[in-house]
Amino acid sequence: MIYYITKLIITTVLIVLISEIAKRNSLMGAMLAAIPLVSILAMTWMYVDTNNAKSAVDFSNSIVWLIVPSMTLFITFPILIKKGLSFYPSMAIAIIMTIIAYYSVILLLDKLGIR
Repeated sequence: MIYYITKLIITTVLIVLISEIAKRNSLMGAMLAAIPLVSILAMTWMYVDTNNAKSAVDFSNSIVWLIVPSMTLFITFPILIKKGLSFYPSMAIAIIMTIIAYYSVILLLDKLGIR
């Protein structure tokens, strides 16, 4: 149980730290957010939990396929804000569009036989 609490605390502290840095310096916050910290943490926790690097490698390979659809959020959100839509509707639409992009790529990969 202490192990899971430790994982939770480390992960939470990193997210809060990045958001606090972004308040003061958006470029620095963006740089830290662009570093795949969540992926790094997930792969680290997977390895620590299983002592098997293959699961982390498989996870990393899967992430590669989802990089392009994840860009949907970062392209759509600012466009909607610039068009005059308020924050929450813009975020909601961008999230929905990102989910659709993810789903589309997953369907395409499935049709191509890539897992």
